[in-house]
Amino acid sequence: MAKLPDTEKNSHYDHIEQMSTLQVLTSINQEDQLVAHSVASQIGAIEKLVDQIAERMKRGGRLFYIGSGTSGRLGVVDASECPPTYGVPHDWVIGLIAGGDGAIRKAVEFAEDDATQAWKDLLVHGPNPEDTVIGIAASGTTPYVLGGVKAARAHGLLTGCIACSAGSPLGQLVEYPVEVVVGPEFITGSTRMKAGTAQKLVLNMISTTVMIHLGRVQGNKMVDMQLSNEKLEKRGARMLMTELNIDEMEASGLLKKYGSVRAAIDGYRR
Repeated sequence: MAKLPDTEKNSHYDHIEQMSTLQVLTSINQEDQLVAHSVASQIGAIEKLVDQIAERMKRGGRLFYIGSGTSGRLGVVDASECPPTYGVPHDWVIGLIAGGDGAIRKAVEFAEDDATQAWKDLLVHGPNPEDTVIGIAASGTTPYVLGGVKAARAHGLLTGCIACSAGSPLGQLVEYPVEVVVGPEFITGSTRMKAGTAQKLVLNMISTTVMIHLGRVQGNKMVDMQLSNEKLEKRGARMLMTELNIDEMEASGLLKKYGSVRAAIDGYRR
């Protein structure tokens, strides 16, 4: 019998339906507190992956996330937040989910079981050896993800993964595995909980650090963020006020003139 993934092991809790609301909430919180420590144990592995990604992206490579269910949705979310946060093109970081974009809202039955579809989805984007593919799968056994990274690696792309089971098939397939073992879920097998939280934390770390390496942060500011609403315009103005020691009216005028915090700073100093 095949080894059971860590994410499928039986919960440490039982008779959950008999717990009070406070007991349920306290137990979930206690389990969640283990996640950050598990991520910390993988910082060295994350560092190696990030450095490889950044090196390739500086040469024009792109970053792809592939996953199904919660894992796929988390990849799509992380990818979709890079353009507004860092002002990068939408094709720099791309999230692909088994079943297509419709699966972001509604589960597509058996989509994750097709081991050939992820590479077909990647082919739409014209993958090349400067690109990176990160497979995201809590159990590390999802056929869609396994097939995708296997094909990607065979075609010369850099491959990494974010899994939550030690020694997973996915981890063994990629060059740069990140395996954050968070243990059994509070609800047995509900990997949208601790495993999903761990994956979200690692995705935040990867994309943020890569964008820093690509020069998309100055000091501690998102100087290339899209000024797409009033809140962000005010944030941009505050950045300029702090950086240039000017008042709000002048800062707002510079933003309107130049369209971004970075351009406004450069324009002001020229």
